[in-house]
Amino acid sequence: MDIVTRIHNQLAHLRPAEQKVARYLLEHINDAARASINELADKAGVSHASITRLAQALECKNVRELKMLLAQSAAVGERFIADKPVNRQEIPPVYQAIHDILDLNAGLINDEAIQRAGQLLTQAGHVLIFGVGGGSTFMAQETQNRLFRLEVKSNAHSDPMLMRMAAATVNKEDVIVCLSLSGVSPDVKAAAEIAKEYGAHLIAICPQGPLADIADLHLPIKTQEAEYIFNPSASRYVMLAAIDMIAGEVAVINQRKSREKLRRLKHHLDEHRKGSERLPLGD
Repeated sequence: MDIVTRIHNQLAHLRPAEQKVARYLLEHINDAARASINELADKAGVSHASITRLAQALECKNVRELKMLLAQSAAVGERFIADKPVNRQEIPPVYQAIHDILDLNAGLINDEAIQRAGQLLTQAGHVLIFGVGGGSTFMAQETQNRLFRLEVKSNAHSDPMLMRMAAATVNKEDVIVCLSLSGVSPDVKAAAEIAKEYGAHLIAICPQGPLADIADLHLPIKTQEAEYIFNPSASRYVMLAAIDMIAGEVAVINQRKSREKLRRLKHHLDEHRKGSERLPLGD
């Protein structure tokens, strides 16, 4: 359990002097992580013994371990810890955040990389798409949704064990598409490395990092997190844009086959919906 949660859970059960220290730690986590025991005692207005007793009450071996755990929590950022009232944002900033992140990434993926990705995917015997976590899981499913209608056999996986199992079954003509908004995704990287052992091609859509380093083709993205923590990350729109670029390239390369598949989809969806011919294609 992280130290901030421990402090909150134990706060009501602490002695008054220990409560003073605990509240100081919660309100000044960055300073507390760097302060000496003397400084902590002075700033909280308690004795050295109270600092030591608090560390013990929080199941730390000593004050040094308490400070180390505080430093780890501080690294997450005070915006997730400080109990300050936050006003809701109006709708326009949501659109602005999406615009800004797309602007930041415009031109980052070049046309040559998209063409190469399109060639790899259209020539693949089978495409496996790996992504874990909330955003990348959804994006993996969306990639499969884009590709199956374009005559590309594909499957999306987000379960770490299934990714490894699927990776172990690949052939040399297969392609793995790895998605990560961080570029640091140990489960995706581990499965991708298994697939590479058996000769599969690896495409990675992610920032520079461990996953990009092992890719045969890296389609780079940049993320940019806002101080306002209550909106979902706008960075996921960048990955969606990259997926759309790839899907557009695949559709053009495979146009004779994909046009017929898209026609069939459109026919049966319009028959089902009884709507305008300009309704979205299966979305």
